[in-house]
Order: sequence, then C-alpha cells, then structure tokens
Amino acid sequence: MIKTKKQGSLIIISGTTCAGKGTVIKKLLERHNDIVLSVSYTSRPKREHEIDGVDYYFVTREEFEEKIKNDEFLEYAKVHYGDYYGTPKKEIIKQLDTGKDVILEIDVQGAKQIKEKFPETILIFIMAPSMEEVKRRIKLRGDENNEQIVERFRHAYQEINQVTNYNYVVVNDDLQDSVAKVEAILISEKLRVDRIEEIAVENEEEIIHEFLMDKEFDNTKRVIE
Repeated sequence: MIKTKKQGSLIIISGTTCAGKGTVIKKLLERHNDIVLSVSYTSRPKREHEIDGVDYYFVTREEFEEKIKNDEFLEYAKVHYGDYYGTPKKEIIKQLDTGKDVILEIDVQGAKQIKEKFPETILIFIMAPSMEEVKRRIKLRGDENNEQIVERFRHAYQEINQVTNYNYVVVNDDLQDSVAKVEAILISEKLRVDRIEEIAVENEEEIIHEFLMDKEFDNTKRVIE
C-alpha cells in the first residue's frame, strides 16, 4: 500500500579527533552493501600508504581550483597548511539516484555547507568518551609532535561546540554498540513519513464490504459449550 522514495539518503558523519568515526564507518560499509562512502578530493600530497581513488582523489592545487570554478563540489575548504579538501557533487548525486545511501566523512564546517544546500541531510556526530581518552589515543598513535597535538585538541573543542547543529550524537565508548546505534538511526530515518512517495488505497466502501463478507471473518456463529 505504501511506496517509499527510491532516493538514497545523504549521511554526514563527523567527529572529534580520535573519536573512531572512521572505524564506525568501515564497519557500516562491511555490513551494508547499500551504503557507500564518498571519496573526497584533496590538493595535499599523497602519503605512502594511501591509494588514489580510495583514500582521496589526489589532484594539484591548480586542478582543485579549476574544479571550484566549474562548481564541481558540494562543499570545499582550505584547511591545515593551505591544503584543499572537497566533496564531489556529480558522483554523490549519481549514487543517491540509484537508491544507495552515501556517507560523507567531513568536518563541521563542511557539514554546515551541505546542510544549507540539502536540508534533508542526516547529520551524525561521533564523540570519544572523554578528552582524556582522546589524549590516550593520540599518544598511542605517536606520529605527531606537541604543537600538532595541541592544535588537534583546540580543533576538537571547537567542533564539540557545534554539536547542537547535528541531528544525532553517538558516544563511541564501545565500537559494536556505536555501530548498532548508527544503524538504528538510519533505519528510523527510512521510516519517516516524509519519505512516503505514494499511498495506494482502494475505494473505502468496497474494502469494508469485502472485509465483512469474508467467511473467515464471519463472527455471526457462536460456539455454545
């Protein structure tokens, strides 16, 4: 009777540094073949372990700025050390039109830009249990100096102050539980009334008449013990 919209959902997952949002996303992709992760463009140099087209699309600064002129991004920003990061428009719209849900792993500024253009976007913020836990996870990585760590903390506090702009917040103190919560969010979003495209209902009087005439519904007989 109810036909829902085929269009996929655009999902933004943001989070503080070392909150584990990347791991949550990885688990979601492993468990759901109807969810895809958007690959962003960046002008920063490719790191040794990274793969072009998988981690990012790596382009020169000049190529990135040309794409800006051609309006090829849903959002973009110039971040640390002057590097560009941007979310491609064409690829995402194509995936959404096929009914797939698309996840964007971007920061709060990018999320704000996209939410303004696409109000139906689902915003989910992943948080670590505490800043002490963030500190512990950063130390375990051991690949940043003190200045970089301080900058990460400063940026994390700024992002936390923007959390009220999101639809949902998930505290990632247990990975499996966090993944289950995000899955529950996505299920509930698909059940929203505004996703209904069409309701097919036959003539009301005919339905009631057929229902009452159904022999299996005949309640005129009574069993006398």
